[in-house]
Amino acid sequence: MPAPTTVTIRMYNPGFGDCFLVTVKEHDKTWRMLVDCGVHSHGRFKVNGQSRGIGEIVGAVIDQLSAEAADGQPAVDVVVATHRHADHISGFAEDAWNAVRVGEVWVPFVEDPEDPDTRALKGDLGEAAKHLQALVARARKARPGSRSLALALDFAANSSGNALATKRLVEGEFANRGTVRVRYLPSREPAENAIPTGIDGVTVHVLGPSRKAELLKRMNPPASVRWLEDADHEALPATDREDLFDTMYRVPRDEVETRIPEELVKTRNSLRLNEMAYDEDSLLAAASVLERSVNNTSVFFVLDVHGSRFVFVGDSQQGAWDHVLDDPAARRLVTDATFYKVGHHGSHNATPRRYVEEILGDDATAMVPVGFVRAWADTIPNAHLLEGLAEKHIRIIRADSPHIDKDVTVDDAHQLWTEARFTCPVG
Repeated sequence: MPAPTTVTIRMYNPGFGDCFLVTVKEHDKTWRMLVDCGVHSHGRFKVNGQSRGIGEIVGAVIDQLSAEAADGQPAVDVVVATHRHADHISGFAEDAWNAVRVGEVWVPFVEDPEDPDTRALKGDLGEAAKHLQALVARARKARPGSRSLALALDFAANSSGNALATKRLVEGEFANRGTVRVRYLPSREPAENAIPTGIDGVTVHVLGPSRKAELLKRMNPPASVRWLEDADHEALPATDREDLFDTMYRVPRDEVETRIPEELVKTRNSLRLNEMAYDEDSLLAAASVLERSVNNTSVFFVLDVHGSRFVFVGDSQQGAWDHVLDDPAARRLVTDATFYKVGHHGSHNATPRRYVEEILGDDATAMVPVGFVRAWADTIPNAHLLEGLAEKHIRIIRADSPHIDKDVTVDDAHQLWTEARFTCPVG
């Protein structure tokens, strides 16, 4: 009987952020993938009262890659930046990556400057984030102690992305610059979304984000299937047709439906510019809309190891999940999974109830990359989601409260990571 293939998934602990190192080994072959590396500015992990910088996480990842390299040169086959939020990519701004060889970089198609579907979406979100930052900053001058405004500013900044990190990723600025392949995913060619790893029987299937505008607009699940029944509080009534930004940033009326996400249109229609600068709730709601818009551009993929499936969703929300679960082939790939990386740190609108109750399957392992943020201390991770996973006998591993279980190890000394090991039979 052939020797089994092993998969180890190391979840690093930057705080409220994502960083996963995936290693697949079979005989003398090894394939490694790094999925995201970032932290939210309001959720850095604290050690003895001191915030841990993302540079320490980057150093730990590179040290691990160096230790596993035969020649001591740190290397990874694939770097995946699921989407441009700082809590997923801020670590790639660190110069330490200049010493790491990278085979490929995978980013969502919205980062491709040559993609016609990208220009409008990325441009609109970027401009909206920039102007919201300016509005919030102005309001904070009058109310510097406002926690709502501080959070709104952070949301807007998070949605703007990190220019240095994005540049490194899309230009392949690593040790082997010039030979790094950058993939914008999913490809328009379906066959190119089943990506071989170099190990027979081990393939990555890219399922999202969807390129369908109507699905990208679905940033929240219907009220009937939300984990929180009262999660509609961010919705704003469309009562005002006045434009939000200066005329130079206007989109022609006949192009609004195709170029601007529906929730941004609702926000624009509901607020006057002069009112918005003094309305904390409206600023926070608008910034939250931007946050959800970018989440739904996450690269959503399944690592298939001889039929054992490992599901990574970034921060995908309802539209992205609908795209996957309503497609029979994609749905099969996420059914009875061995592993699920819980989306958006366990928020109410990132894991559909039907996925947990009907599709994920019993006895899987779920990793929750979550850290403490005061504003979400009572809501993230969502209690109903955790209860639903527990009812299905899912093993839950949280970054903020690691525990030793079967095939699970923890970095006790520095609380830097938790690692789970899986054995995948061949044939």
